[in-house]
Amino acid sequence: MTYETTRRTVLLATGATGAAALVAACGGGGDDNGSASTGSPTGQDATNAPAGQVLANIDEIPVGGGKIFKDEEVVVTQPEQGQFRAFSAICTHQRCTVGSVSGGTINCPCHGSKFQIADGAVAHGPATRPLPAEQITVEGNSVRLA
Repeated sequence: MTYETTRRTVLLATGATGAAALVAACGGGGDDNGSASTGSPTGQDATNAPAGQVLANIDEIPVGGGKIFKDEEVVVTQPEQGQFRAFSAICTHQRCTVGSVSGGTINCPCHGSKFQIADGAVAHGPATRPLPAEQITVEGNSVRLA
């Protein structure tokens, strides 16, 4: 039996390869399975800031809101008076940097994901995993990375 490569065979194979590449590119890394990250952040989830670095004065973090530190890839929130939290500023959907904190959520401008300011949990998808927590300390009037 003789097999010939036809124009149709080449076009079908090329189309299938392109479709597979497109699906892989839209998949967001394939690890968006809804499980929460445990342990301290490492690798891609680690912040760019050195431990002990002062991020802000406490009066710079609004109650019910937060502040994004793009260079350090950290967002610090104050869900209630005197209660400070910190999370990675990198969205778990497709690794965009979050763009704002308003209405009780940390908001990603790329695809509309929203995360709760109190615990980093997903409030609105497409992200399915929470923002990883970052360690901070409040010393006097300063918020520092731990």
